[in-house]
Amino acid sequence: QVQLVESGGGLVQPGGSLRLSCAASGRIFSIPFMGWYRQAPGKQRELVAGITGGVTSYADSVKGRFTISRDNAKNTVLLQMNSLEPEDTAVYYCNAGLKTSAWAIVSYNYWGQGTQVTVSS
Repeated sequence: QVQLVESGGGLVQPGGSLRLSCAASGRIFSIPFMGWYRQAPGKQRELVAGITGGVTSYADSVKGRFTISRDNAKNTVLLQMNSLEPEDTAVYYCNAGLKTSAWAIVSYNYWGQGTQVTVSS
């Protein structure tokens, strides 16, 4: 089985920084995609940042403030969040698109348990 374990959420004041980490473990052949989604109360889950083959993408609302990176050797993805705003308050979820074997298709149905980020004074 595959597990994604997140860490690093918490409470921070506006303008502050947090770093989220997500480690994938289990039966993994390759992980073409890793990313972070977030869901605020009453809103749909949205993609915040993703990384595929070293190419990164970001939601417009976080460009210039958030940075996503990967450590392929450790199957880990990081999200460095700077200049945080109250609008960034949400539960953040790690997502992976991975293959469990050489002949398997890529499945994007792997999620972490979620970590709360609260930006408030």
